[in-house]
Amino acid sequence: MEPELRYRRVLLKLSGEALAGDAGYGIDPGAAQRIAERIREVRALGCEVAVVIGAGNLWRGAGASRMDRATADQMGMLATVMNALALQDALEGQDVAVRVHTAIEMAAIAEPYIRRRAMHQMGKGYVVVLAAGTGNPFFTTDTAAALRAMELNADVLIKATKVDGVYSADPKKDATAQRFAHITYQRVLELGLRVMDLTALTLCQENDMPIVVLDFWAEGSIVAALRGEPVGTTVDAGAGRTTPPAPGPRLDRTEIREAIP
Repeated sequence: MEPELRYRRVLLKLSGEALAGDAGYGIDPGAAQRIAERIREVRALGCEVAVVIGAGNLWRGAGASRMDRATADQMGMLATVMNALALQDALEGQDVAVRVHTAIEMAAIAEPYIRRRAMHQMGKGYVVVLAAGTGNPFFTTDTAAALRAMELNADVLIKATKVDGVYSADPKKDATAQRFAHITYQRVLELGLRVMDLTALTLCQENDMPIVVLDFWAEGSIVAALRGEPVGTTVDAGAGRTTPPAPGPRLDRTEIREAIP
């Protein structure tokens, strides 16, 4: 008998670098396929999945010091759409039903982000890839992930990284660095740990959205996290949380006035 799932609706935050593979820049089709395989595993468990992806493999707006910040951020939003389309292609190649939503309308390429539509599609088994961040400059894709997790009533926000959790210091530079199995939002803020940017972390704290930071490439890591097994680092409110939040409401067809593909 398969272990029971702790989380059934998940918002997965992927960095753009995950798509770059070993090259470190651009889009590696092999890396896209490996990401799609991981997401397919999650769908096979019966979980509802939304994905927010960054753009660091294509564009680093923060480094464009001579460029207007709003313009640089808008370019970054467009780069996330390119990544979302690459991920869509990889998922479809593995027979995973997928829809891409963009926070900035570009109807010829993807659907405009509509919360109820996205929730309905997730309930029907589609992976929903959310691109273009929040649609506004000055907000990171981490903040977009936190915002969408709340809007879509996700049970957990999983931040997929290349390391196996949150450490007290950079383990590559400090041999005494310790990995946290669990840490509170407040402690993250006090220690200045780089889990997510301040806006994203505060959003999660104020809305009691648990975050799991894990090594995306470790075999079985995401499945283990969804089952509530000890993996990576869990960030939440602390001792008061002994059970996961109640699953968000699933939308019934009768609630939707229009037919949604």
